[in-house]
Amino acid sequence: MKQLKLNCHENYRLFAINSWHFQHDFFEGTSKGIGFWLLLYMHAIEPFYNWQHLYVAAEDPDSPFYGREYSEFEFTNTIYNYYIHPQWDDMGSETLYLKILFADYEEKYAIIEFLGEWNDAITNDIMILKRDIIDELQLLGINKYILIGENVLNFHESDDSYYEEWFEDNGDEGWIALLNFREHVLKEFKRASLDYYFISGGELDHFDWRKFSPGQVFGNVSKLIQRRLN
Repeated sequence: MKQLKLNCHENYRLFAINSWHFQHDFFEGTSKGIGFWLLLYMHAIEPFYNWQHLYVAAEDPDSPFYGREYSEFEFTNTIYNYYIHPQWDDMGSETLYLKILFADYEEKYAIIEFLGEWNDAITNDIMILKRDIIDELQLLGINKYILIGENVLNFHESDDSYYEEWFEDNGDEGWIALLNFREHVLKEFKRASLDYYFISGGELDHFDWRKFSPGQVFGNVSKLIQRRLN
Protein backbone atom coordinates (compact mmCIF):
# COMPACT_ATOMS: atom_id res chain seq x y z
CA MET A 1 0.00 0.00 0.00
CA LYS A 2 2.84 2.34 0.87
CA GLN A 3 4.59 1.62 -2.44
CA LEU A 4 1.38 2.34 -4.36
CA LYS A 5 1.14 5.69 -2.66
CA LEU A 6 4.71 6.55 -3.64
CA ASN A 7 4.15 5.54 -7.25
CA CYS A 8 1.02 7.67 -7.51
CA HIS A 9 2.87 10.57 -5.94
CA GLU A 10 5.74 10.22 -8.41
CA ASN A 11 3.34 10.08 -11.35
CA TYR A 12 1.69 13.31 -10.18
CA ARG A 13 5.12 14.89 -9.77
CA LEU A 14 6.15 13.94 -13.30
CA PHE A 15 2.80 15.19 -14.62
CA ALA A 16 3.50 18.52 -12.97
CA ILE A 17 7.00 18.69 -14.45
CA ASN A 18 5.70 18.00 -17.94
CA SER A 19 2.96 20.56 -17.45
CA TRP A 20 5.55 23.19 -16.55
CA HIS A 21 7.47 22.42 -19.74
CA PHE A 22 4.27 22.59 -21.78
CA GLN A 23 3.22 25.92 -20.29
CA HIS A 24 6.63 27.45 -20.91
CA ASP A 25 6.74 26.23 -24.52
CA PHE A 26 3.15 27.22 -25.24
CA PHE A 27 3.46 30.73 -23.87
CA GLU A 28 7.11 31.11 -24.95
CA GLY A 29 8.23 32.17 -21.51
CA THR A 30 5.79 35.04 -21.06
CA SER A 31 4.69 36.09 -17.58
CA LYS A 32 1.24 34.74 -18.40
CA GLY A 33 2.60 31.26 -19.05
CA ILE A 34 4.92 31.29 -16.06
CA GLY A 35 2.21 32.54 -13.72
CA PHE A 36 -0.32 30.01 -14.98
CA TRP A 37 2.06 27.10 -14.43
CA LEU A 38 3.20 28.35 -11.02
CA LEU A 39 -0.36 28.84 -9.87
CA LEU A 40 -1.44 25.33 -10.82
CA TYR A 41 1.59 23.13 -10.30
CA MET A 42 4.48 24.70 -8.36
CA HIS A 43 3.41 23.26 -5.02
CA ALA A 44 3.37 19.73 -6.49
CA ILE A 45 7.02 19.56 -7.56
CA GLU A 46 9.05 17.76 -4.91
CA PRO A 47 12.78 17.25 -4.92
CA PHE A 48 13.67 13.64 -5.70
CA TYR A 49 13.28 11.53 -2.54
CA ASN A 50 14.13 7.94 -3.52
CA TRP A 51 17.72 8.29 -2.30
CA GLN A 52 16.81 9.36 1.21
CA HIS A 53 17.74 5.94 2.60
CA LEU A 54 21.27 6.71 1.40
CA TYR A 55 21.64 10.41 2.14
CA VAL A 56 19.72 13.29 3.70
CA ALA A 57 21.39 16.70 3.70
CA ALA A 58 19.58 17.77 6.88
CA GLU A 59 21.13 14.79 8.68
CA ASP A 60 24.65 15.32 7.36
CA PRO A 61 26.74 17.32 9.89
CA ASP A 62 28.93 18.58 7.03
CA SER A 63 26.03 19.79 4.89
CA PRO A 64 25.14 23.50 4.65
CA PHE A 65 21.58 22.40 5.44
CA TYR A 66 22.35 20.29 8.49
CA GLY A 67 19.60 20.45 11.09
CA ARG A 68 16.93 21.84 8.76
CA GLU A 69 13.40 20.75 9.60
CA TYR A 70 10.66 20.31 7.01
CA SER A 71 6.91 20.09 6.95
CA GLU A 72 4.82 18.11 4.48
CA PHE A 73 1.81 20.32 5.11
CA GLU A 74 2.94 23.92 5.72
CA PHE A 75 3.88 25.83 2.57
CA THR A 76 5.97 28.93 3.35
CA ASN A 77 8.51 29.51 0.55
CA THR A 78 7.37 31.08 -2.69
CA ILE A 79 8.51 31.93 -6.21
CA TYR A 80 6.73 34.99 -7.58
CA ASN A 81 4.20 34.69 -4.75
CA TYR A 82 3.33 31.09 -5.63
CA TYR A 83 4.01 28.47 -2.98
CA ILE A 84 6.53 25.72 -3.61
CA HIS A 85 6.78 22.32 -1.95
CA PRO A 86 8.26 22.64 1.58
CA GLN A 87 10.96 20.01 0.96
CA TRP A 88 13.01 22.40 -1.20
CA ASP A 89 15.87 24.20 0.53
CA ASP A 90 16.00 27.98 0.65
CA MET A 91 19.52 29.20 -0.08
CA GLY A 92 18.60 32.88 0.16
CA SER A 93 17.43 33.53 -3.39
CA GLU A 94 13.95 34.86 -4.12
CA THR A 95 13.49 32.65 -7.18
CA LEU A 96 15.90 29.70 -7.05
CA TYR A 97 15.70 26.77 -4.63
CA LEU A 98 17.68 23.56 -4.46
CA LYS A 99 18.17 20.18 -2.82
CA ILE A 100 21.47 18.41 -2.26
CA LEU A 101 20.34 14.92 -3.19
CA PHE A 102 23.66 13.25 -2.45
CA ALA A 103 27.19 14.10 -1.39
CA ASP A 104 30.10 11.68 -1.35
CA TYR A 105 33.17 13.11 0.37
CA GLU A 106 35.39 10.18 -0.59
CA GLU A 107 34.58 10.30 -4.30
CA LYS A 108 34.36 14.10 -4.07
CA TYR A 109 31.05 14.67 -5.82
CA ALA A 110 27.64 16.17 -5.10
CA ILE A 111 24.32 15.87 -6.93
CA ILE A 112 22.12 18.95 -6.62
CA GLU A 113 18.59 19.43 -7.96
CA PHE A 114 17.22 22.93 -8.67
CA LEU A 115 13.79 24.55 -8.90
CA GLY A 116 12.78 27.97 -10.18
CA GLU A 117 14.39 30.84 -12.05
CA TRP A 118 18.18 31.24 -12.09
CA ASN A 119 18.57 34.99 -11.92
CA ASP A 120 22.06 36.46 -11.72
CA ALA A 121 20.97 39.83 -13.07
CA ILE A 122 18.68 40.84 -10.20
CA THR A 123 19.24 38.53 -7.23
CA ASN A 124 22.81 37.40 -8.07
CA ASP A 125 21.91 33.75 -7.57
CA ILE A 126 25.36 32.50 -8.56
CA MET A 127 26.97 34.57 -5.79
CA ILE A 128 24.57 33.09 -3.21
CA LEU A 129 25.05 29.58 -4.55
CA LYS A 130 28.84 29.89 -4.68
CA ARG A 131 29.39 31.58 -1.31
CA ASP A 132 26.77 29.80 0.81
CA ILE A 133 26.66 26.32 -0.70
CA ILE A 134 29.52 25.50 -3.07
CA ASP A 135 32.28 27.04 -0.94
CA GLU A 136 31.12 24.93 2.01
CA LEU A 137 31.22 21.77 -0.09
CA GLN A 138 34.61 22.62 -1.57
CA LEU A 139 36.11 22.98 1.89
CA LEU A 140 35.23 19.30 2.33
CA GLY A 141 36.92 18.30 -0.91
CA ILE A 142 33.95 18.25 -3.30
CA ASN A 143 35.12 19.19 -6.79
CA LYS A 144 32.67 17.40 -9.08
CA TYR A 145 29.11 18.66 -9.34
CA ILE A 146 26.10 17.19 -11.11
CA LEU A 147 23.47 19.93 -11.38
CA ILE A 148 19.97 18.73 -12.29
CA GLY A 149 18.10 21.50 -14.07
CA GLU A 150 14.90 20.08 -15.55
CA ASN A 151 12.94 22.34 -13.18
CA VAL A 152 14.95 25.49 -13.96
CA LEU A 153 12.56 27.63 -15.95
CA ASN A 154 14.95 30.27 -17.29
CA PHE A 155 18.23 32.11 -16.72
CA HIS A 156 19.15 35.80 -16.52
CA GLU A 157 22.81 36.65 -16.89
CA SER A 158 25.25 38.96 -15.17
CA ASP A 159 29.05 38.63 -15.27
CA ASP A 160 30.96 35.36 -15.13
CA SER A 161 33.30 36.02 -12.18
CA TYR A 162 31.72 33.51 -9.77
CA TYR A 163 31.49 30.86 -12.47
CA GLU A 164 35.16 31.36 -13.29
CA GLU A 165 36.06 31.12 -9.60
CA TRP A 166 34.00 27.93 -9.19
CA PHE A 167 35.63 26.43 -12.26
CA GLU A 168 39.15 27.26 -11.05
CA ASP A 169 38.46 26.06 -7.50
CA ASN A 170 37.56 22.62 -8.87
CA GLY A 171 41.11 22.13 -10.11
CA ASP A 172 42.23 19.93 -12.97
CA GLU A 173 40.26 16.89 -11.83
CA GLY A 174 36.98 18.64 -11.08
CA TRP A 175 34.03 19.56 -13.27
CA ILE A 176 30.45 20.88 -13.30
CA ALA A 177 27.98 18.83 -15.33
CA LEU A 178 24.55 20.11 -16.30
CA LEU A 179 21.94 17.36 -16.40
CA ASN A 180 18.60 17.73 -18.21
CA PHE A 181 18.62 21.50 -18.41
CA ARG A 182 16.07 22.83 -20.85
CA GLU A 183 17.33 23.76 -24.30
CA HIS A 184 16.48 27.44 -24.01
CA VAL A 185 18.26 27.67 -20.63
CA LEU A 186 21.40 26.12 -22.11
CA LYS A 187 21.20 28.65 -24.94
CA GLU A 188 20.98 31.44 -22.36
CA PHE A 189 24.08 30.09 -20.62
CA LYS A 190 25.87 29.92 -23.96
CA ARG A 191 24.80 33.44 -24.92
CA ALA A 192 26.36 34.62 -21.66
CA SER A 193 29.56 32.67 -22.53
CA LEU A 194 29.12 30.50 -19.45
CA ASP A 195 29.15 27.20 -21.35
CA TYR A 196 32.95 27.24 -21.06
CA TYR A 197 32.63 26.45 -17.34
CA PHE A 198 30.09 23.63 -17.70
CA ILE A 199 29.88 20.24 -19.34
CA SER A 200 26.52 19.78 -21.05
CA GLY A 201 24.81 18.60 -24.21
CA GLY A 202 24.43 15.24 -25.87
CA GLU A 203 23.33 12.44 -23.55
CA LEU A 204 23.51 14.78 -20.55
CA ASP A 205 20.47 16.65 -21.87
CA HIS A 206 18.25 13.55 -21.79
CA PHE A 207 19.62 11.48 -18.94
CA ASP A 208 17.18 9.18 -17.13
CA TRP A 209 18.93 9.61 -13.78
CA ARG A 210 16.06 8.60 -11.48
CA LYS A 211 16.39 4.90 -12.28
CA PHE A 212 19.98 4.82 -10.99
CA SER A 213 21.63 4.99 -7.59
CA PRO A 214 23.72 8.12 -6.85
CA GLY A 215 26.92 6.15 -7.47
CA GLN A 216 25.62 4.93 -10.81
CA VAL A 217 24.64 8.45 -11.85
CA PHE A 218 28.11 9.69 -10.95
CA GLY A 219 29.77 6.76 -12.70
CA ASN A 220 27.75 7.18 -15.89
CA VAL A 221 28.24 10.95 -16.02
CA SER A 222 31.96 10.52 -15.34
CA LYS A 223 32.25 8.07 -18.24
CA LEU A 224 30.49 10.49 -20.59
CA ILE A 225 32.81 13.30 -19.52
CA GLN A 226 35.90 11.11 -19.86
CA ARG A 227 34.81 10.02 -23.30
CA ARG A 228 34.63 13.66 -24.40
CA LEU A 229 37.99 14.52 -22.91
CA ASN A 230 39.62 11.61 -24.67
